[in-house]
Amino acid sequence: MRARRSVTEGKPSLRTELLLNIAILAAGALALAIMSALLLPLVGGGSSRILFLVVLVAADLLIFVLFGRYLVTRLITRPIEQLVEATAAVAAGNLERRAPEGSSRELARLAEGMNAMTERLLDAQSALIRAEKLASVGRLAAGIAHEVGNPLAAIGNYVELLRRRGAQSDLVEAVERETARIDGIVRGLLDYSRPRSARRERLDVGGLARGAVALLEQQGLLRQVEVSLEVDDQTPAIQGDRGALEQVLVNLLLNAIDAAGGGRISVAVAPTMLGRAEAQRRSSDPAPAGATRERRRASRHLPGHPDGSPAAAIVVADSGPGVPEELLPRIFDPFFTTKDPGRGTGLGLAIVQRIVEDHGGRVDVGQAREGGAAFTVTLPPAPA
Repeated sequence: MRARRSVTEGKPSLRTELLLNIAILAAGALALAIMSALLLPLVGGGSSRILFLVVLVAADLLIFVLFGRYLVTRLITRPIEQLVEATAAVAAGNLERRAPEGSSRELARLAEGMNAMTERLLDAQSALIRAEKLASVGRLAAGIAHEVGNPLAAIGNYVELLRRRGAQSDLVEAVERETARIDGIVRGLLDYSRPRSARRERLDVGGLARGAVALLEQQGLLRQVEVSLEVDDQTPAIQGDRGALEQVLVNLLLNAIDAAGGGRISVAVAPTMLGRAEAQRRSSDPAPAGATRERRRASRHLPGHPDGSPAAAIVVADSGPGVPEELLPRIFDPFFTTKDPGRGTGLGLAIVQRIVEDHGGRVDVGQAREGGAAFTVTLPPAPA
């Protein structure tokens, strides 16, 4: 995984641009003055010479004004107007608007800072919305656990009584299965809404990924798909709850298995840099020549960690149909699922996001090179 180079790289300084163009203009004016001195003896005397000098001075001033106007417009006025328009759009609520890169180093740095500010504002707005959803789901979960828990226990007792009285076994098993499904939904709600009392320890991210893949292999759940696992040894260690983060990886892998449908799944663990858009690249990719297989990803920021800080990234990608763009904003909502009815509760990804954010990280979804969805978990490093 490789950080994208800064937008200021390769751009000239605004000071250099202005000085260079002013020097060119001054050289032109000096050349015009020398030409005037050489041509002046050839002009007739009296009023003709005066008229000639007036025309030359006027031409010199006109060139200076026109070239200066073009220079100021290209280097300063137009980029600032674009920044003002982008700022006004963000202030009006269009948080998807981004400032264009300036042609000079200073304006590019200004646009980069503004875009980073907008992305952090968007993150803060998303966090506020998720907090409101979490509070609503918490109240709902508490009510459901109280109102549904007791009837479920009673239904379980009645099912056991029917089995002892010789009721039809397939009907009893069907009732047990659906009752267990209701119980799973209630437990999922509680897992999503209630705070976890976790024991935090220093963890190796690569070891977590290997353990999750090995666990599903032992259960035979990876037989129908082709799985590749790549771990960069330079990935920083993290501080977290082992069980909770293993649940994150298992949920993402199970989601990828359902989506891939016998295709391919890729798991990659690598270091990353906060605040920079990234080009994902794996060691199995061919050396870049002409068109590369890289895909750009959105910039990622973590609360409490400045941009430019190292972090750990886990990418779980599949070759399934992917997530339609219009559904991306809802993919982590509780009870939202693209699976067929009866195949999922829509709580798996919501719980993944809750656990990752409890660890100070974030999870993003985008398009995978395999054709399906790519979930990227970004986690801050453990304290030194």
